[in-house]
Amino acid sequence: MPFPIAILASGNGTNAQAMIDKMQAGLLDISIVLIASNNPKARVLERAKKAGIAHLVLDHHDFTDRASYDQALLKSVLAHNAQAVVLAGYMRLLSNTFLSQFPGHVLNLHPAILPSFPGLHGARDAMDYGVKITGATVHFVNEIMDNGPVVIQAAVPVKDGENEETLLTRIHAMEHRIYPQAVQWLATHRLHLEGRRVVLTDTDRPKAEIPPEAMIWPPLEAGF
Repeated sequence: MPFPIAILASGNGTNAQAMIDKMQAGLLDISIVLIASNNPKARVLERAKKAGIAHLVLDHHDFTDRASYDQALLKSVLAHNAQAVVLAGYMRLLSNTFLSQFPGHVLNLHPAILPSFPGLHGARDAMDYGVKITGATVHFVNEIMDNGPVVIQAAVPVKDGENEETLLTRIHAMEHRIYPQAVQWLATHRLHLEGRRVVLTDTDRPKAEIPPEAMIWPPLEAGF
């Protein structure tokens, strides 16, 4: 039976689209039961509508405080019977009240190799620092921004003379592969927390190819 997830997003929703595509292709053992956004103009809502997925706008400006907003969001997510929550460019911190309803079942993606360069502009901050390698991280969410245990990371080189846009294009290409993979592992109950360490089980599966300049660990499996 497909594993029911809710996606929270604030913007374009390309990572949400990557999950929709793989779900529709039969590569993800999930059902996206809700896509919710705090931004009425978010393009991700159009993506949800096109895919026939239930979608919801909860504009945070309509709420007096974070607690009341999170309560309304939680009520909606629970009403759709989601068992996990996937953040796809969701530009708000979730309260511990929300997170406590989904222990070990909230994932986020960050465009840098954590714990380096947390925050809103991971790729830009990495470039400004002058790193030679950066990438993307999928991690479990806790009450501290970009702090939860790491599930999977992808690394790409920072090329001489490139700008943030070209770097992000290559990072996004890796995001669209590692995030659905992490969701599949979660949906099939193959991720186990040992303190801050995430252990992946049943690893003897065919592996996918990746660009020669990139590194991903744990390895991507066939289909991702």
